[in-house]
Amino acid sequence: MNLRLPTLLLALSALSGQTVPDPWTTADLIQPAQLAARLQSQTAAKPPVFYVGFGPLYRSKHIPGAEFAGPGNKPEGLQALREAALKHPRTGEIVLYCGCCPWDHCPNLRPAFQTLHDLGFKRVRVLALPTGFSKDWVEKGYPFETSF
Repeated sequence: MNLRLPTLLLALSALSGQTVPDPWTTADLIQPAQLAARLQSQTAAKPPVFYVGFGPLYRSKHIPGAEFAGPGNKPEGLQALREAALKHPRTGEIVLYCGCCPWDHCPNLRPAFQTLHDLGFKRVRVLALPTGFSKDWVEKGYPFETSF
């Protein structure tokens, strides 16, 4: 079976507005407080963080040090994510987040998560932002930066 087929199916389902099951488990989630503490720690390992949402939202506010990978619902966004992720060991932890909208409507996270799994990454984490980046990160006082 073509390894890109599951990613394509997830993207098509998201674009059509159908709810698709999350490809991640509870163990694949990282909570905002947990990630913020690690990013602010002088001693904790800092995983690469990739934003897989839309450019204007990233430029407005994003997690400090997060790399813009492009929307996970577009082939060019998934290609940018592949290229960026492959600079890191497949055995290492990688954190993905979007936060454009509530998870059940997000067109970006599921294809991005599946793409990294298809590439053999075993420790892909999804930042738990069930409502959105603004409400679940910014309004909680966690650090952010802008690109304007």
